[in-house]
Amino acid sequence: MEYQPAHRRTDGQGPQLDTIVAAATPPGRGGVGIVRVSGSLAPRIARALFGTLPPARRALLARFDDALGQPIDTGLALYFPAPRSFTGEDVLELHGHGGPVVVGMLIERVLELGARRAAPGEFSQRAYLNDKLDLAQAEAIADLIDASSAAAAHAAVRSLQGEFSARVHELVEAVTLLRMHVEAAIDFPEEEIDFLADAALQARLREVQGLSAELLRAAGHGRLLTEGLNVVIAGAPNAGKSTLLNRLAGYDAAIVTEQPGTTRDVLRERIDLDGLPVQLLDTAGLRATQDAIEREGIRRATAAMRQADQVLLIIDAVADPTARARIELAGQLPADVPVTLVYNKIDLPWARELAQSPRLEVSAATGAGFDALREHLKRSAGFVADAPGTLTARARHVTALRQAQAHIEAAAARLVEQRAGELMAEELRAAQRVLGEITGEVSSDELLGRIFSSFCIGK
Repeated sequence: MEYQPAHRRTDGQGPQLDTIVAAATPPGRGGVGIVRVSGSLAPRIARALFGTLPPARRALLARFDDALGQPIDTGLALYFPAPRSFTGEDVLELHGHGGPVVVGMLIERVLELGARRAAPGEFSQRAYLNDKLDLAQAEAIADLIDASSAAAAHAAVRSLQGEFSARVHELVEAVTLLRMHVEAAIDFPEEEIDFLADAALQARLREVQGLSAELLRAAGHGRLLTEGLNVVIAGAPNAGKSTLLNRLAGYDAAIVTEQPGTTRDVLRERIDLDGLPVQLLDTAGLRATQDAIEREGIRRATAAMRQADQVLLIIDAVADPTARARIELAGQLPADVPVTLVYNKIDLPWARELAQSPRLEVSAATGAGFDALREHLKRSAGFVADAPGTLTARARHVTALRQAQAHIEAAAARLVEQRAGELMAEELRAAQRVLGEITGEVSSDELLGRIFSSFCIGK
C-alpha cells in the first residue's frame, strides 16, 4: 500500500483518519506476535474481539474470537486511549502467539471489523501528524531499528529523545534573533548604518556561524553512523582485490583464483569498524577486454566508483611497483571521489624504493598493514569512535544544514560587503526555512512520502 499524504494539524486535535492495523513484530515464527491497531474504531474492535475494553495501559488476559465466536488465540490485550499513545490516537495491541498463521488470522479479523492495512511507516506518520514526534524524531525510530552497531543505536536513541531537534531549534532561535536585529535596522532606515555596524549584531552573527558549523559537523558524524561509508575496492585483475575484501570481512566472501577476471559483478559486504558501518564493494578488474560479460562487470565497477565515498585502488606491489596502473586507469577513476593507493602483496619481495607515495602497504594474504588501513578509513571519513553526544542523522539532514550554512555565510557577506540589510534578512529567512525541513515544521507531501515509505509496515 502506498503512503497516503495527510496534513499536520496545529490545533492539538490531529488529522481525522481511518483505523489501521499491522503486525508490529517481524514475519516468521516466534514466541510472541503483536498486532497493532490505531484509530477511532480501536475500542469497538476490542469489544468485538474479546467482549470488553481493557483498562487504560493495563494488560488484560483475553481470548480473541473470530466472527462466529470461535477462538483464534489467547493472549494479552493492551489499550492506550488518545491522546496518551504512540500515535496520539486510540491504540489497541494484541499480544498473541508468534506464528504467521495466528497473526494473519488476527489481522484478518480486525480488517473485518472495519480497519484497513497500514502503509509502511504509517503509525510513525500519525505520531508526527499528531505532534507526538517531530520529523527528525520519527526518522530516528527507523534508524534505531536499522542500527548496525551499539554506537549507532545509542545515537539514534538520543535523536529519538529530541537532542538533535533541540540543537536544530537552538540554531533556528539564534537565526531568528539575528533576523530581528537586522529587520530592526530596516524598519529605521535613517539609523541603518549604525544598526548594521553594531557590535551586538556582529556577536550574534558569529554565534550563528559557530552553531551552524558545529551542528553540521555533528550531523556529518551522525550520518556516518546511520548510512555508513561506501568504499569501492578497485584495480587491475589479480591485484588482490577479492583477497583484501575477504580479509576485511573476516571470511571468504569472494572467490579467489589465479585466473584473471574471476570477479564479474559487484560483490557487497558490510563490516563494522569500531562502530562505523562500512559497505565494501569488490569490483571486476579494470582492463581492456573483448569478453562481453567482463566488460559489463567493468561498467558496473566504474558506476560503483562514481557513487563511492572512497576508492581503494589496489596495486600489485610485485608486478607493478611504480603503480603504472594508476596512470593507465586514470580515465576510469572518478575525479570527485578520494582515491587511496594501496600496495598489496608486501609479504613478497618487491622494489619498495620504486613505489609511489603517499600510499598504504598491506598484505591481504597475511593481514600485515590492515590496522593502518582500518584507521585510514575511519580517519578519512572523520569518524571518532564513541564520540560524546553523537546524534543520528541522515543525508537529507546534512544537505539541509549545508544549505542553511550557505545562506548564513551569504548573509554575512551581505553585511560585510554591502551593508544590505534587506538582502541579509532574506538570506536568514531562507536559512530558517531550510532548517524547518529537518524537523518537519516546513514539509511537503513528497518529502513525507519518501521518509515514511522506507519504514517497517508495523512502525
